[in-house]
Amino acid sequence: MESSSLQTEVIKAGNDLAKRIIPCLDVKDGRTVKGVNFVALRDAGDPVELAYQYSRQGADELVFLDITATHERRKTIVELVKAVARQVNIPFTIGGGINEISDADILLNSGADKISVNSAVVRNPAFIDELALAFGKQFVVVAIDTKHINGKNYVHLNGGRIATEIETEDWIREAESRGAGEILLTSMDHDGTKAGFDNGLLKKINDTLSIPLIASGGAGNIQDFVDVFKISNADAALAASVFHYGEILIPDLKKVLQQNNIEVRI
Repeated sequence: MESSSLQTEVIKAGNDLAKRIIPCLDVKDGRTVKGVNFVALRDAGDPVELAYQYSRQGADELVFLDITATHERRKTIVELVKAVARQVNIPFTIGGGINEISDADILLNSGADKISVNSAVVRNPAFIDELALAFGKQFVVVAIDTKHINGKNYVHLNGGRIATEIETEDWIREAESRGAGEILLTSMDHDGTKAGFDNGLLKKINDTLSIPLIASGGAGNIQDFVDVFKISNADAALAASVFHYGEILIPDLKKVLQQNNIEVRI
């Protein structure tokens, strides 16, 4: 399948690229699930069907995260990627259980446009260099789960279950320097709460980045998307449950963003 990301029309607002709206599908045992603060998961539907609906609604990209990925289940995810590639004509990213070049190679060759890495690159930062060298920076998304503890932001691993002593801002700088093409930053404090994105942290980080930042965690209503773009100037905003359960429809969201002078692809 030809990479759809290369064919996505780019519309500029001044010097800025159009802001992207990205539904995220957390996949467990072949189903889309969603929780609050990374726990209490509930079923949200068939990932291929949801992907098709989002592509029809006008989503700019999709992200699939296999939240309990193991090598034994790699075949399941490969089949999911192939099925999604047959159904959608927008770029999509796949993440979860990517620990070596061959894992990424299989997924990209099955139809994914980008791969997302998280815990594996924290444990082995040089893996970012290897991925960027093998496939190009534009294919490498470094996902980071961050939590605010005692006045600082710390990286968490394994779907947020393991805390590290690595400060989030330090890790983002290293990831960028090693060849990350994008940063997908999820605030664990905001995730699933529908209380809005962590705009202060996102702005602080985005002001120092030269690669795109995807904001994740906390979307509850359309105004939250307006705020994250206005305050942090993030390049994209990612959400899950508000899309999965029909609380926000992407055409409605994009109409309001346009009304707020935020450039989006229609």
